[in-house]
Amino acid sequence: MADAKPIRLPVRARERRTHAERTAETRARIIAAVVESIAEVGFARTTAAEITRRAGVTWGAVQHHFGDKHGILVAVLENSFDRFAARLDDVSSEEASLEKRTSLFIDRAWEHIASPLYRSTFEILLDEAGREEVPDEPTWQQRLFSAWDRIWMRIFGDAPVSRRRQHVLQHYTLSVLSGLASVLTLESAGTRQPGAELELLKQSLTRELSRS
Repeated sequence: MADAKPIRLPVRARERRTHAERTAETRARIIAAVVESIAEVGFARTTAAEITRRAGVTWGAVQHHFGDKHGILVAVLENSFDRFAARLDDVSSEEASLEKRTSLFIDRAWEHIASPLYRSTFEILLDEAGREEVPDEPTWQQRLFSAWDRIWMRIFGDAPVSRRRQHVLQHYTLSVLSGLASVLTLESAGTRQPGAELELLKQSLTRELSRS
């Protein structure tokens, strides 16, 4: 009986990524490295060497994509704003009751604010606050509140309260969620789920938005 010939499986060609895909992947890896570093070791220790080590790229690659360290920080802020908006993209004033919208808004806003991305965003914003303002150009703090306001008004713009009251409720909600995230980080390293606190915020916000 003749020796059986070995079966040769066809070699699958490796999928070749486009230049745009490779660029997007590298940028995402660098942004993720910055977020991870700030969340773990703090803003001051997030150096160029730390960023490149975590991202697995050279500083030349970082400069190619972002220009300098400030360019990376700006990209992190933009990424944070975009991700927050995406979490609430499917919530609108036309499809759900005020109570339901409030619940969805708080739950998804909390997911964002309790994340390492928001913690890193907050530290970057604190650093940006110390920079000299550019005339006729909004600060990143102003951009943050503008982004928050656009999302808020899309979801709660039909509530029977004044525009001024809307601003008060926005700041109240952001303050409660940010403060809660900070307290839980100190209290239990962020492991406890603040269901009771979030429910209380939902109830108070729904009540205040309902007042004519």
